[in-house]
Amino acid sequence: MANLILILGDQLSHQLSALEQADKDNDLVVMAEVYDEASYTNHHKKKLTFIFSAMRHFAQELEQDGWRVHYQGYHPDNPEQSLEGVVARLAGEHQPEKLITTECGEWRLHSQISQWHERLGIPVEIRPDTRFVCRKEEFAQWATGRKQLRMEFFYREMRKKTGLLMTPDGKPEGDQWNFDASNRKKWTGKPPAPAPFREEPDAITRDVLQLVNDYFTDHFGTTEDFHFAVTREQAEQALEHFIDFALPCFGDYQDAMSDKEDWLFHSILSPYLNTGLLDPVTTCEAAVQAWYSGRAPLNAVEGFVRQIIGWREFVRGIYWLHMPDYARENRLGNTRALPWFYWTGDTKMRCVHKAVDATTRNAHAHHIQRLMVTGNFALLAGIKPEEICDWYLAVYIDAFDWVELPNTLGMVMHADGGYLGSKPYAASGKYIHRMSDHCQNCHYRVQDATGERACPFNALYWHFIDRHRDNFANNPRMTMMYRNWDKQPDERRQAILSRGEWLLKNIEQL
Repeated sequence: MANLILILGDQLSHQLSALEQADKDNDLVVMAEVYDEASYTNHHKKKLTFIFSAMRHFAQELEQDGWRVHYQGYHPDNPEQSLEGVVARLAGEHQPEKLITTECGEWRLHSQISQWHERLGIPVEIRPDTRFVCRKEEFAQWATGRKQLRMEFFYREMRKKTGLLMTPDGKPEGDQWNFDASNRKKWTGKPPAPAPFREEPDAITRDVLQLVNDYFTDHFGTTEDFHFAVTREQAEQALEHFIDFALPCFGDYQDAMSDKEDWLFHSILSPYLNTGLLDPVTTCEAAVQAWYSGRAPLNAVEGFVRQIIGWREFVRGIYWLHMPDYARENRLGNTRALPWFYWTGDTKMRCVHKAVDATTRNAHAHHIQRLMVTGNFALLAGIKPEEICDWYLAVYIDAFDWVELPNTLGMVMHADGGYLGSKPYAASGKYIHRMSDHCQNCHYRVQDATGERACPFNALYWHFIDRHRDNFANNPRMTMMYRNWDKQPDERRQAILSRGEWLLKNIEQL
């Protein structure tokens, strides 16, 4: 045998760098479902189902394409419970010249694989992940000398590099780089939200569903109504479905939340992008073509492109630039444990209940629910960054460490001191009321800051502002908030702070 080629569960691309110039007759592709990767956090049952099924379908495609594949399915009694164990056994059996793999998306696993050559006694070649627009080294060069990194400027560079939404003379289409200000409408039920793309489970997926229900009973969420794509062909159909039915309204309502609709106009393509079933640039090109052909407005297409070649690439760059120290950041000194209702949804706060409920059922909630509801509450309440980061990593089908950690620790929790975001995304109940219809069905009164029925977000917001004055009073983007706070009569400020103190002490009762 020439080489072992290790392919991970988020590397399901036939253009993977580890497969380049490989010998189908002599090399052996290795894929494995192992306990260590499935259980190091409380992964949602739908997330496990999606990854295992997509892996099995991809292995089948490789075999049909003439590759030799060693695939280990999950079983709790497998002799090898880690990727290293699987590779070590195969290396001992086949005596390969070397192990080839594509760099993984998690520092934890990357640090392990980087030491395998010593422990396994064979060379290990780790190739760059070419599925991204921006190489790690390219991002590090861009970031050099910058005290703060801003996604907007990086995004413009990626637009120029890819040519997406650029005119022949090098200007952005529509003479604007960013149409975010046009993407903040509240959804009132019209136009009707389209049904999400559905792929009924085939025999492989049904086997995986049974496996997850048998062996991961204590994990978060449910496997019921699993309908995600699990192959590249199905993912491409999901992309077409989004462009045809949801993209035209995505821009206007991408920040909206609804008490009655889980999916609204969101693409739900991030699981496929993050596992390799879809290519990011090709995906963006399909959306851009929809604008050129008059099937979608520019604000929708630009917002979609920005999420993929802007924000997605940006947070990956930050992750690899600053790990592993970045994961330990806690600049606001948070010490509070994650409330139990993040796992149960058992809270009278309607917006939080709906976000957790959707997450429990779907392994998905869109970015505003993550940022401005569950994330905002964790920020205001002073939750330990590592606990909320682990929650996000566990519960979402698209969560992998490189994308989840900077989003949660930096953008949601502002735990990096403003390196990723120029201001904390803290907000009172007024924002949630403006962008959703949750408040009209809530136990609490969004218009009140004090009293037993007052929306907890209100007092917690001002408590957060007050207790972190030293952190934010000199931030130009926060000046107005402190001016408004200081204008309040002393008696009212004290009443709000007292309400905030009570909320923090009784957080599990909310």
